[in-house]
Amino acid sequence: MQTICLPYFHRRGHTFAARFVALIAASLLALVAGQAQAWTLEDVAGLARKQAQAPFKPASHAIPAELANLDYDGYRDIRFNADSTLWRADKLPFEANFLHVGKSGDSVRVHEITPQGIKPIPYNPVDFNFGKNKLSPQTWGNLGLGGLRAFNNLNSATYKDELVVFSGASYFRALGSGQRYGLSARGLAVDTAGSAKEEFPRFTEFWLEKPTGDAKKLVVYALMDSPRMTGSYRFDITPGEQTVTEVHARIFMRPTDTPVATLGLAPLTSMFLFGENQPRPNDFRPEVHDSDGLMIATGEGEWLWRPLQNPAAPVTTSFSMKSLKGFGLMQRDRAFNSYEDTEARYELRPSAWVTPLGDWGAGRVELLQFATPDETHDNVAAYWVPAKMPAPGQSMDFAYTIHWQGKNQQLPPNGWVTQSRRGTGYTKLAAEALGQQIQFVIDFAGPALDALPEDAPVKAIATANANGRVVESLAYKNPATGAWRMTLRVQRLNPAQPVELRAFLQHNNQTLSETWTNLITP
Repeated sequence: MQTICLPYFHRRGHTFAARFVALIAASLLALVAGQAQAWTLEDVAGLARKQAQAPFKPASHAIPAELANLDYDGYRDIRFNADSTLWRADKLPFEANFLHVGKSGDSVRVHEITPQGIKPIPYNPVDFNFGKNKLSPQTWGNLGLGGLRAFNNLNSATYKDELVVFSGASYFRALGSGQRYGLSARGLAVDTAGSAKEEFPRFTEFWLEKPTGDAKKLVVYALMDSPRMTGSYRFDITPGEQTVTEVHARIFMRPTDTPVATLGLAPLTSMFLFGENQPRPNDFRPEVHDSDGLMIATGEGEWLWRPLQNPAAPVTTSFSMKSLKGFGLMQRDRAFNSYEDTEARYELRPSAWVTPLGDWGAGRVELLQFATPDETHDNVAAYWVPAKMPAPGQSMDFAYTIHWQGKNQQLPPNGWVTQSRRGTGYTKLAAEALGQQIQFVIDFAGPALDALPEDAPVKAIATANANGRVVESLAYKNPATGAWRMTLRVQRLNPAQPVELRAFLQHNNQTLSETWTNLITP
């Protein structure tokens, strides 16, 4: 600690000297305050490291019986009081409020980082409006909080819209301007596929950095805990047309006897019920989904597009590569008439594009899809699995950004799929042949295609795995739109086995589009 010696001045007749002393004292107080507010990812990592050295202790989920007995509508009737909104009185660019603890009893601790130091934000029933519920929250004690939400002038200079929410396990969602909530991100995915039971790490503690009057981003720290690992996270959330969440994380593996089979970094979770490639009878809406495809950019320069499905049984596919440029669950179709849902407005759901910060090395993007009976359940997960995992007792650092995108999306530089349809029109094929043959009609767009001369010979390059035979692959201009279309017909050899397909457009050995990949399930 540095010691500063000041000269002594008599109070009378030394006004200037007294002011000098006051100025120095104020500077020292500001220095101390600055030191008090210093809170970094290293501080959270210190807590996570200490937790990882001790056995996992499950959190207590006991909640008052009258709260546990509420139904869905009863919980929805509990709302945060607007007058208690954090930072509203200070008229700052960001505000925050909190969710009430729900039926699961999962709660988090929340702190505010200020120039005066770190202050806990305890549960206070006065901060909530319990609606029509007849409850006695003053007897509940400190339940903790159920999650947090932040607000910003995302769409209007006079009103602060919801920007991001952290709620449940390690889930979080964000919005860009003009968007509505759809898919979610998570802090970590553990044994989502390839194991008997998935492990759900939880954010147990948050620190909100109080923004300055001209702040352009909101900073949130989080502590994660799980039976086999702990973690420290920093989120820098910058609102805009494409809100950007920059994530810096350090995880610590607990020394346990049960190794992690699949460690998923930057996981995304979404919903696909039906779409153009998998229509559903008796529903007036043409499509219902939060995301319509998985897009991947490999470090080797290839772009991949995998249309999502609602399979009858769980399906896991992997895309291995030496390095990753980016991946995302995308909502490419932005037209209202593709969905015709005036309430859900699926055309306004965001895409989430993940870009690694630094080299993540070799690994794979893994896609898990399973059946969902309706649109209220998520049934799609995508994440990065590193080829080299930290051993028990070791730590791992990684960082990435998520761009929450609307109309202006990340796209391949040359060409991309605009729609992918499965089925046949009128055909003279025998019924028996149709039973084993499957047809796809795929439309493409992009600058490489737009630049082609009118008579350019474009080829449809298509391949199948050992269980499929490409019967026909044609590329031609759609006379109605002028865009390029591919018709692909595939014969499935063994109906009990899947067929993997890859297809793209080519001109003079030059690739014109991303690679469309699809899985014909058994």
